[in-house]
Order: sequence, then structure tokens, then C-alpha cells
Amino acid sequence: MATEGGSGIDPMHQFLVEPVAGGRLTLAGYDVSFTNSALFMVLTLGVLWLFMLGGMRRQLVPGRWQAAVEGMTGFVANMIDANVGPKGKAFTPYVFSLFMFILFANLIGLFPLGIVPGWHPFTVTSHITVTAVLAFVSFGIVLIVGFAKHGFHFFSLFVPHGTPKVMIPLIFVIELASFLVRPFSLGLRLFVAMTAGHILLDVFASFVVQGFGSGSALGIPVGVLSFVMIVGISALELLVSAIQAYVFALLTSLYLNDAINLH
Repeated sequence: MATEGGSGIDPMHQFLVEPVAGGRLTLAGYDVSFTNSALFMVLTLGVLWLFMLGGMRRQLVPGRWQAAVEGMTGFVANMIDANVGPKGKAFTPYVFSLFMFILFANLIGLFPLGIVPGWHPFTVTSHITVTAVLAFVSFGIVLIVGFAKHGFHFFSLFVPHGTPKVMIPLIFVIELASFLVRPFSLGLRLFVAMTAGHILLDVFASFVVQGFGSGSALGIPVGVLSFVMIVGISALELLVSAIQAYVFALLTSLYLNDAINLH
């Protein structure tokens, strides 16, 4: 997106939440506009629903689509089994939904919609409000499960086995602080990774535009090199999109393991 002066690209404009479909709407003094963030979340859910629907045909000889869906479900189920055990099977649908939503949101945010005049992609996971909600919901489930299964014995999680009695108060405070930081680190990790990658893409896109538009002998090599960097960063972003979805789901499963298999 060009800056107001038209001299380049504003790398932060892609993160701006703007109302769509009729403009800004207020209700009882609150802004309830349907924004581009909401639009891309609905789009993510729609694409995810179509992906799952197309792969649930239960054919005797599965096609590629069905194999892809079964591969995804098997991947998450194996991750839960490896990290939580049989007791974690009940939480497989939640972790699977979490993994797939983050993965599809990350990938949809990389679609080159900027080639369409007036459009630009929006990555919902590049907003701390979205990643924080996902992280705190996951953390809340961990707390509910932990206290439901173990009661106040859940606090023993913060006192490692074999800790000397004189060290228990200090270790308890340190472990508790580390535990409470988990949702913040979980949400920030995804937010920072997606935001940084998209900013880099726009910065190098600005170099391409300015390089080819400068008309100088140095401008063309700069533009070509910047375009090569965009291709490389785009490939890296595809990998990061999958890795971040996996890391979020993996850490959630590990936190559930702490709550379920507490000794």
C-alpha cells in the first residue's frame, strides 16, 4: 500500500483494522463494525470447513483430499498421544481446531491479494488481540482441567519433586511466575513471528518499486535483488506459518499434560 506521499510502501498499513461492508457501525456507543479482521477470520473458518468437508467422504480408497485431511488429523492425534497420553484423547478436537485455524489463517494472510486494486491481505494472527485470546483460552482450559482433576494438589506443579524444604517458598514463587507467563509467551511468539515476516515482505516490496522506478543504473540491480529476497522470504513465511501453528499446538498439549498427568 502506498504512503500518503506516494513515495513508497507503508509496511504497517496491512495491519490496520478497517470496517468493511457498509462502513463504520455503532451500537449503544460501541463500535460493532464488521472489519477486515472479522472478514478474514470468517474466510479462514469457511476455507477450513470446506477443507474438512471435502476430506470426510470416507472412501474405501482415499483420494488426495481425504488423505490430506486424515494426515492432518493423524498428525495432531499422534502429537497428543506422545505428549499427553491416552488421557489427552478428549482434547484432540480442541488442539486440532487450534492448529488448523492458526495454520489456515497464516496461509491465507500470504495470498497475493495486493494485485487486485483496493485489496490487500490481512493476517489475523499478526494481531496480538487474536493470538492473546487463543493463548488465554488454552491457558484457561489448562487451569480448569488441572483444578478439576487435582483440586488444590494442582499447586504441587510448582514444587518439583525432591525440592529441599528450605527452598520450597523460593522455588514455588519462581515456578508460579514461570507458569503465569505461559499465555503471554504463547500469544507473543505467534504475533511477533507473523508480524515481522509481513513487515519484511512490504519493506522489500518498497525497494522493488523504488528501485525500478528510480531510473538509475543502481536502481535496477536493487530492484532485482529485492525481488529475489521477496521470493525467499515468502518461501520462509510459508514454512514459518506451519511451524508457528505446530508450536502453538505443541505447547498447548504440553501444558495440558502438566494439568492431566500431575503426580
